[in-house]
Amino acid sequence: MKKITFIFVFLFSILAMSQNPYITIMVAQDGSGQFNSIQKAINSLRDLGPGEALIKIKSGIYKEKVVIPSSKHQITLEGENKETTIITNDDYSGKLNPATSEKLTTFDSYTVLIVGDDIKISNLTIQNTWCNKGQAVSLHVEGDRFVMRDSKLLGCQDTLYSAKDNSRQYYENCYIEGTTDFIFGQATAVFKNCEIRSLSDSYITASATSKENEFGFVFFDCHLTAKEGVSKVFLGRPWRPFAKTVFINTTMGNHIIPEGWNPWKGDKMFPEKEKTTFYAEFGSKGEGENPHKRVEWSHQLSKKEMKKYTIENIFKKTTRWNPSK
Repeated sequence: MKKITFIFVFLFSILAMSQNPYITIMVAQDGSGQFNSIQKAINSLRDLGPGEALIKIKSGIYKEKVVIPSSKHQITLEGENKETTIITNDDYSGKLNPATSEKLTTFDSYTVLIVGDDIKISNLTIQNTWCNKGQAVSLHVEGDRFVMRDSKLLGCQDTLYSAKDNSRQYYENCYIEGTTDFIFGQATAVFKNCEIRSLSDSYITASATSKENEFGFVFFDCHLTAKEGVSKVFLGRPWRPFAKTVFINTTMGNHIIPEGWNPWKGDKMFPEKEKTTFYAEFGSKGEGENPHKRVEWSHQLSKKEMKKYTIENIFKKTTRWNPSK
């Protein structure tokens, strides 16, 4: 019996150790941490490290352009407080890059770029302050198994770029704001209990799901809100022909127009996208709920169809992953 107990305690200890970060780093602008820059802290980590690396970030405004490359994985960025721990920048599409003398594009206008796998962010605000004209990304995510919780994404056009077909992304208890297409991209992304706030009359989503991917953007139990005076907002429009976006049990304000979805007419490269896109809802609530007035090419899911909309099934792909547990 003693031998069995010893083995159990030993195995439990190994499991507990495996769940702890192998390294913890503090970032603080007042000099109380190992680094005063988030990027410097990331750069200090071993490439393809042996386990999770935890970077704690004290309150402050960090004016940085942060990149987590593919050689860095299993990193958690944990802010002290999402209201007071802010990563901010002001790059935008068309801005001259002094380092290269070339203009930035939408895809490198980001404040934070995530390319590595298994990255987590919590209690942080990521902001792109460029709101005058054109695309300006706050967060650009390409890595697989990305998780963001209890955080804020602030911007205007193209706030969140959920990129890459093979990327799975999970956002929980987050606040995301923007003007046009401010949640866009090819990834399979789930938004759980998030506030999605429109700052102008425009479009919330612009998914570009590939034909091969069964799921694109899925919103569970979210709240769609709007800035005062905003009254004509579409749930989404297809950036690419097989765009997939579904809202489940979402509360919608009266700024969501009755037809709900827009076909993005005038795209010469991909005409008639409404024939191949999949836009759907289930259990929508609030003043913006208008199931009988939605465009005829959208869908109201049945209870039977809803059975496949579990987080585990959405993220199954080649390897199962359930970040909500």
